Amino acid sequence: MQITFRELEGSNKSFYGLLGGLGLLAVIGLFAAWQMEHYGHIITGMTNQIVWGMPHVFAVFLIVAASGVLNVASIATVFGKKFYKPLAPLSALLAIALLAGGLMVLMLDLGRSDRLIVAMTHFNFKSVFAWNVFLYSGFFTLAAAYIWSMMDRNMVPYNKTIGYAAFFWRLSLTTGTGSIFGFLVARQAYDSALLAPMFIIMSFSYGLAIYLLVLMAAYGCSKRPLGDAVIRRLKNLLGVFIGATLYFVLVYHMTNIYFTKQHGLERFILLNGGVYPLLFWLGQVFVGAVLPLFLLYAPITRQSRKAVALACLLVVLGGLAQMYVTIIGGQAYPLPLFPGMTVSSSFFDGVVHPYSPSLVETMLGIGGMAVAGVIVVIALRVLRFLPESLDDSVVDPHH
Repeated sequence: MQITFRELEGSNKSFYGLLGGLGLLAVIGLFAAWQMEHYGHIITGMTNQIVWGMPHVFAVFLIVAASGVLNVASIATVFGKKFYKPLAPLSALLAIALLAGGLMVLMLDLGRSDRLIVAMTHFNFKSVFAWNVFLYSGFFTLAAAYIWSMMDRNMVPYNKTIGYAAFFWRLSLTTGTGSIFGFLVARQAYDSALLAPMFIIMSFSYGLAIYLLVLMAAYGCSKRPLGDAVIRRLKNLLGVFIGATLYFVLVYHMTNIYFTKQHGLERFILLNGGVYPLLFWLGQVFVGAVLPLFLLYAPITRQSRKAVALACLLVVLGGLAQMYVTIIGGQAYPLPLFPGMTVSSSFFDGVVHPYSPSLVETMLGIGGMAVAGVIVVIALRVLRFLPESLDDSVVDPHH
């Protein structure tokens, strides 16, 4: 394949308009963080019972997607699929951008983000959070080295080695993120070894959906050729990941239903938990899985690029719904301290914990997404991350 990489062209007006819009959302997110810092978390919907709120939904989604989006580069390097090689630099760039956006939300939600240096210099290695400090910083380093090995001829001999290291590191990172919840025995919905592998396959689905959206938007705006072969391969791979995610969700809930002690939790999440069953069935299952699979494979829509873009957008929305149900729904259900007994106290024992996300929380989460967008837009404009052409005649040897 004769591939030439070029910066993203286009009118300055469109570029600065997009950059300005994303920058405005990022500033609004920073303003929300300042509001939370100034007035305290009392202005949010978070309480002593629901300590992880809407910012964590956005942050965990972005961190998980950052790991999964690097899968495109891994397919090229680790699994030796040359077809994906021209797509690899954008994959590594998105990994860095999404992780940066997710960690920004996470850090600014701490309430005392100025004390971050304490968390970075004092470690409790029995805590998964302490592990993640190293996992996140290592991921940044490996992703940057990965890009270097792709774009500098002198570093090409190290590309495969770095690719393998990045592949196993990102699996460890997503396992660590899933284990934050999987190791938490104080919440019935979290205490499961299935969460670690489920987060890995979720990352593949979310990351590839975001990758396809960015790729199609970049080539559409710059009028560069983007052949059907690339779209077809990526959308078929996305369908496999969506199906695998749905399978893990099914196994997780079937396992809980099998155990009598989990019946109350499952009724809460799946049937009578108010907003959580609605988000699970309508958001996570229908919008995030069933409808995208229909758009990707139905005869009337599978050839349509608009349908593919819509399917990717629905996967992202379904992923946010899944994070909401997993993170907030898992905290809302009370822990049965004495099974079979009715428990009540002044500390909200035995009651479902209410939560209503505030505007500042949502603004902070959207601001994190905007920061990731700003990084991607600037990088594509000034560096050679995208091939001049991804036409079928260029990327498909059987064309």
